[in-house]
Amino acid sequence: MYNRDYLSNESSQYTQESSKAELMSFLKATYQLFAGSLLAATAGAYIGLEIVSYLMGPMKWILFGIELALIFFVIPRTKHIPGVNLAVLFGFTFISGLTIAPLLAAIFAMPAGASIVGQAFLMTSVAFGGISMFAMTTKRDFSNMGKFLFIALIIMIVGGISNIFIQSSMFQLVIASAGALLFSAFILYDTQQIIRGGYDSPIDAALSLYLDFFNLFVSLLQILGIMNSSDD
Repeated sequence: MYNRDYLSNESSQYTQESSKAELMSFLKATYQLFAGSLLAATAGAYIGLEIVSYLMGPMKWILFGIELALIFFVIPRTKHIPGVNLAVLFGFTFISGLTIAPLLAAIFAMPAGASIVGQAFLMTSVAFGGISMFAMTTKRDFSNMGKFLFIALIIMIVGGISNIFIQSSMFQLVIASAGALLFSAFILYDTQQIIRGGYDSPIDAALSLYLDFFNLFVSLLQILGIMNSSDD
């Protein structure tokens, strides 16, 4: 009649509910920061379009260097410092918005430029939402994808740098297409990592999701831009 496991079951249930509450709190903070990052990037892109002539040449490499310094050195050291971590995160995403301004300006200069940007953003949002929901609901484990994704990213970066000298639209289309697939896979991987406790800070988690979204958007923007220019 007496349930000897009552206390242990009650403790286990409490632990599970507590863990679930902590996860929901972490996810809420992560996606709030992710949304804020998108707003900061949008502000950066808007301002960048106003001063796009200053973002060409040496300035783009300066901004790129600042981005690397922030993402590899500053953010890891400030992610647990309240206030500073937010300033650094939104500073990084704002600068990333500046860096995309030249590409946006080139797209907007096309006959259907505004439509192309809208299509790329809509496609990115739908893909991000769909893949994120799949990652949250599937029972499959994608944690073993990490090493493969990292190697693929390095190869894509090397290809992108090579095309700076080659200047081939077809090669850029191939790189952008590979990038769209790669960062879609990163959304799946990073979302599942967040759910499984792979990040110790919402700042890190939000930054990963932002980079996935941002780079998927850039890839789709390049694909649609190249395809539109080839039709002219």
